Amino acid sequence: MLNRVILMGRLVSDPELKTTGTGISVTSFRIAVERSYVKQGEERKADFIDVVCWRNTAEFVCRYFSKGSLIAVEGQLQSRTYQAKDGSTRYVVEVVADNVSFTGERRDNSGSSFNQSYGSNQNYGATQPYQQEAPAQASYQSGANSDFQDMPLDDDLPF
Repeated sequence: MLNRVILMGRLVSDPELKTTGTGISVTSFRIAVERSYVKQGEERKADFIDVVCWRNTAEFVCRYFSKGSLIAVEGQLQSRTYQAKDGSTRYVVEVVADNVSFTGERRDNSGSSFNQSYGSNQNYGATQPYQQEAPAQASYQSGANSDFQDMPLDDDLPF
C-alpha cells in the first residue's frame, strides 16, 4: 500500500505549538493550495488542507513559519473521528507531516540566504534544531569574460 502526500501552499494562520500530556510537541494548521486549472471566466480556486506536525517538526514549523508563508509538506493522509462538544461524531481527514520545507529563498536577520527543509528523517542535534546549509563553492561567480577561455574557431570539435 502507498499513502504519500506532497503539497505546497500558504499557511492560513499562524501555527500554535501545543504540548500533549506526556510532553510531546504538536501543531496543527491549515494551508491553502491553489488548483492548477481555472475555468474560463472564473477566479482561481483553492483547497484548504489540514496538516498536523509532531515533535521537532512541530517546533520547526512554529519557529520559522507564519500566516501567509509558503510551505511544502510531505506526509501521509490520515482520517479519524472524534466526539464534538455537542455530542455529535465528527470525521476529519488531515495530512500528518513527516517533512516540512521552505519553498524558495528566505532571508534571516543577517541577510544571508538559505533553503532548508526539516523532517523526521533528518538528523538534527538536540541543542540546535535548525541548521543553515553551507553556501556552495561555485566557480565563475563574477561572470566576467576574463573567467572564460576562448575556444578555437576550427571545425574539429570533440563532440
